[in-house]
Amino acid sequence: MKDQKKYSNKAKAAFILLIVMLIILLGNFNTLRNSKNVNDNINAIYKDRLVVAHYIFQYSKELHFIKAEAEKLNLSDNIKKDEIIHTLDIIHNIDDLYAKTVLTNKEKQYFDAFLSSCKEINKQVESKNWDKIANSSAEALKTLEALSQIQIKEGKAKLEAANAMYNKNNVLGQLQIALLIILGGITFYLLIKKIKKTIKIPEPPSMN
Repeated sequence: MKDQKKYSNKAKAAFILLIVMLIILLGNFNTLRNSKNVNDNINAIYKDRLVVAHYIFQYSKELHFIKAEAEKLNLSDNIKKDEIIHTLDIIHNIDDLYAKTVLTNKEKQYFDAFLSSCKEINKQVESKNWDKIANSSAEALKTLEALSQIQIKEGKAKLEAANAMYNKNNVLGQLQIALLIILGGITFYLLIKKIKKTIKIPEPPSMN
């Protein structure tokens, strides 16, 4: 009966240790997955938000130039045409780079509207309709402002998601440390118990 109780206690201890180790293992898998997600979000912030913000800045600079050229009264039509066509070529070189980034549905709509404004500018250059070019440039700049606001919003969302996963990893890490302390405590207790049973304290000598 005593042996049965001893084996029962050992089975309980082994079961508790197994559960603790399983929780730690699952926690580690979850931490690794969260770390990958955090890394993905950070990469997305750089590739699809910060880099795109630079493209938007370049677009904006070139469109301001086109608008200013179209509104100049002391410039010949041929010079205006040549300079605007050259600037549109610079803009079109950015288009492919922008299109390769990850765009939300709303971003794609605004980007298509922006490309449409650029096509309209290209069309009006041939007929030298400077007023329409100035208006189309202004429309394109408004679209870029809307795209810029989306960049801020999406970048903020990615950063918040990364922070949330980081905090979750922190909590899981603390839980794992606590479980390891418990595991160490149980091991230490069982070890001390085993030592006490092994070492026999000698009885004092009899006076008889």
